[in-house]
Amino acid sequence: MTESGARRGRFGWLFAAVWLFYLGENLTALLDRPGGWQRDVGLAALAGFAALYLVLLGWLTDVRHGRPERYRVVRHWLILVALLGLAALQVPGAGYHALTCLVYIAASAMVGLPLRQAVPFAAGLVVLAEVLAWRVPGWEDKGYGLAVLLGAAASGGFRLAAVRQSRLLAAQRELADLAVTNERARIAADLHDILGHSLTVVTVKAELAQRLLDVDLERARAELRDLEALARDALSDVRATALGVRGISLPGEIAAAREALAAANVRAELPGAADEVPSRNRELFAWTIREAVTNVVRHSRAGHCAVRLAPQSVEIVDDGPGDGPPAADGQGLSGLRRRADMLGATLTVGRRDDRPGFRVRVEVPS
Repeated sequence: MTESGARRGRFGWLFAAVWLFYLGENLTALLDRPGGWQRDVGLAALAGFAALYLVLLGWLTDVRHGRPERYRVVRHWLILVALLGLAALQVPGAGYHALTCLVYIAASAMVGLPLRQAVPFAAGLVVLAEVLAWRVPGWEDKGYGLAVLLGAAASGGFRLAAVRQSRLLAAQRELADLAVTNERARIAADLHDILGHSLTVVTVKAELAQRLLDVDLERARAELRDLEALARDALSDVRATALGVRGISLPGEIAAAREALAAANVRAELPGAADEVPSRNRELFAWTIREAVTNVVRHSRAGHCAVRLAPQSVEIVDDGPGDGPPAADGQGLSGLRRRADMLGATLTVGRRDDRPGFRVRVEVPS
């Protein structure tokens, strides 16, 4: 049990003890009676009733605060029967005042028993209180039946509120776990997109620089400077992703695609501007270009790549041989498909119909 749970348990005992104030009616009736076995037995039964009621409430507090193994329906029934017996022992000395005990018994049943057992039991106690008050000679009807009914209803309402609160807390924990899972998936997808693209370009440029070392030293140095800049940009993007503040732009991805394709010696056919694309589609189209161009450079063995941009769609096609088996969605395409689904867009991935090559297309409904 947590510290807050233990604190609530202590206050639960105090709350239960306060309600024992209403047993003062029984105590007064017993003390006003002349001495005799009825008085002595009644006082002992009243003390036992109060003590057993507090014990029962303590067990119910343990159940509410995380120890259900201590709660058993059979044990609860045994305690309720014992409380009924102790209430009956007060009758010779306290008379109809002993009916007050039925309120405590009904409330305890509504809190601790399964509802399919508690409701009929409480209803039986209401009927018992009314019948005894009306049929036993010398007894007065002071609304004990109504008191039992109200006590049972209030305790049942408390129980339902506690159950709903517990379910609400469980739902909040599930939502928190789901948020953590989604955030981890987002970071994983973003890291794949960032590092997959950046490391692919770094690999291509490193190979190019190595080939140029013996041919064109100045150009090799320029490629190495680009490598340094790419590595720094990738590191910055990784840090921004961890903080959840990284952004992506469509013009920036078009420029990055031109550079990556040139480094891989792939002829590029790229749009000159992205002004006609609505702002709500730009981020998705930028991710599409990044993922598709990365796959062209890494896997396609293509000599030509075209990016076709429209207000509601973007399509990336290449002329790679496509002689291998169709690839299943990897981390990058899965992340891209997830982003497309968020905008209600359609992602199409596969070989081209008109000629050899591969096609990635995202279309957003107008």
